[in-house]
Amino acid sequence: MCIAIPMQVDHPEPGHAWVAARGERRRVSTALVGAVERGDWLLVFLDSARERIDAARAAEVNALLDQVQGALLGAGDPGFDADFELPSRMDPAALAALTGQAT
Repeated sequence: MCIAIPMQVDHPEPGHAWVAARGERRRVSTALVGAVERGDWLLVFLDSARERIDAARAAEVNALLDQVQGALLGAGDPGFDADFELPSRMDPAALAALTGQAT
């Protein structure tokens, strides 16, 4: 699975930027978003900035990524609350509603 990660510009360069987030730092292309400044937030996919985002949107995406990571790490842990119900734990009516199927 490939997903976009919000990353913050640490050091801009012409056509590229060094960005950091979630414990990693990398150099990405900024060809699709234009010139960037230190502190800007970018949505990065496959080492390319695809979209400029604000800090609030970066926090939302990071919160969702934290929930997904927690669900993956907490699978089978009855004390873990992922703030959503996994489809495998839904009753047939709830699963049908989720997928848009009539019961």
